[in-house]
Amino acid sequence: MFEQRQTKNMFSAGLTTVALIYHMTVYKLRKGDRSAIIGLLMTVVRACLMVAVFFVLFMVLGVRSSPIRGSFIVYIMSGIFMFMTHNQAIQAVVGADGAVSALMKHTPMNTAITISASALAALYQQLLCCVVLLLLANAFIEPVNIENIYACLGMFVLAWFSGCCIGLVFRALEPWWPKGVNMISMLYRRLNMISSGKMFVANALPSSMLAMFSWNPLFHVIDQTRGFAFINYTPHNSSVIYPIYFSLAVAMIGLMGEFVTRNSQSLSWSAGR
Repeated sequence: MFEQRQTKNMFSAGLTTVALIYHMTVYKLRKGDRSAIIGLLMTVVRACLMVAVFFVLFMVLGVRSSPIRGSFIVYIMSGIFMFMTHNQAIQAVVGADGAVSALMKHTPMNTAITISASALAALYQQLLCCVVLLLLANAFIEPVNIENIYACLGMFVLAWFSGCCIGLVFRALEPWWPKGVNMISMLYRRLNMISSGKMFVANALPSSMLAMFSWNPLFHVIDQTRGFAFINYTPHNSSVIYPIYFSLAVAMIGLMGEFVTRNSQSLSWSAGR
């Protein structure tokens, strides 16, 4: 803890950082449950419940087939997986250990490592859920046919990356207004239930309603994912470029805010609360 570490070169420092991120990612995965396997199973069960809820909801609404010609289960999962990954990435980054955490007393640790580890842990959990649910659906419901699985995987990573970038902004603002930022973060995640467009097809939206959804990067990610998943669907009201540029711009804002907050934050902030 009190030893001053000196790295010989940049390569050694890079290996040390990668090793710390790996160990912190494992720590994050095992932190919530005593058994890592039970924790991962609970994550899969939660994802199964969400898919089942939306499946029943569509049945109650009378939507018994996909609005796009193809598999109904792929249509549902293409929206739910992106939605869950985006929201979990935001929650993971916001909840990562900060500058005043006890972990920061250990010399190699810094906030970049804890943020990266939390984000990677969320990505690992969601990717595992995605693979398991697709295998279960293929085995017990109907054969799952995805036209361009590699492009869909790229959109999955983009949904995670955009969530991490938005989470950085919330994280930078949280120490200045903890309750308000937590409320705004939760409101944004709840708003994604509708504004992400996972319950409808973007091509079917009239131009008057398109402006209500086109601001959301997750709306573009989900619509483009369906374009890659279904051979009979070509997105006209969304773009791959927009969520990339949006995420990079928000990431720069979040990193600058995190730098300012980290240098200003202290343990005495919450002393009078």
